[in-house]
Amino acid sequence: MKKALRDHWPEYLMEAAELGLFMISAGMFGVILEHPASPIRQALPDAFLRRVIMGLAMGLTAIAIIYSPIGKRSGAHFNPAVTLTFFRLGKIQRWDAIFYMLAQFAGGLFGLLLCAALLRNWIADPRVNYVATLPGENGIAIAFIAEVIITFILMTTILHVSNNQNLARLTGVFAGGLVATYIAFEAPFSGMSMNPARTFASAVPPHLWNTLWIYFTAPTIGMLLAAELYVRQRGIQNVICAKLHHHNDKRCIFRCGYMSANKSSVSNSQS
Repeated sequence: MKKALRDHWPEYLMEAAELGLFMISAGMFGVILEHPASPIRQALPDAFLRRVIMGLAMGLTAIAIIYSPIGKRSGAHFNPAVTLTFFRLGKIQRWDAIFYMLAQFAGGLFGLLLCAALLRNWIADPRVNYVATLPGENGIAIAFIAEVIITFILMTTILHVSNNQNLARLTGVFAGGLVATYIAFEAPFSGMSMNPARTFASAVPPHLWNTLWIYFTAPTIGMLLAAELYVRQRGIQNVICAKLHHHNDKRCIFRCGYMSANKSSVSNSQS
């Protein structure tokens, strides 16, 4: 534990900062698009159109974080379910996984609380409600199933794209695109979380605890199922690394297979 904390604390802080920034972006755009007094909200009465814009904003936020210097170095999980899945796949050391998840929860909460301190009554308005992710009108069961499905698709996409030599650099674009699509089309069913730490952060100020279990369990189940299917189809040896963007000059703290993959590529080209 001490060695992991001593050697890898910068990555832990980066993970905290990444989800913190994501929450600040969510809070700001949530107020702009949903607060009744916002000129943008008044100019856009159509809820679907506002979700499309919110989706684009958060999708681009996710992409910007993934391709940022800190995202390139930490791997840009900013989601405990993602970290836990890569731990199950053998790409992350135990203490790194634990500290990553703790940092994500802390960073997400700090970002949301900072946003709440700045926006105060604006973000607390019932129409914004601290950008909380809650089940839609179809109920808890549908919300749970929806979260399992969207996280299953997200992790399946990440694994197939990040481990494809020709597409790996676009992993962040694929992930951000799914975030944008889900907010536009899936949000009415579950609120579109996919992230236990993201939902926890939004649940703290308004004390929304009743359905928190959905967003702790469903995303984890969906991503672990995706990992299990990928391993059965492709083999665990075909999971190269836990980074969403690895083609950079930043250090990698994971059980990374890029070094051996590059050596194999060089060897094959010389033979």
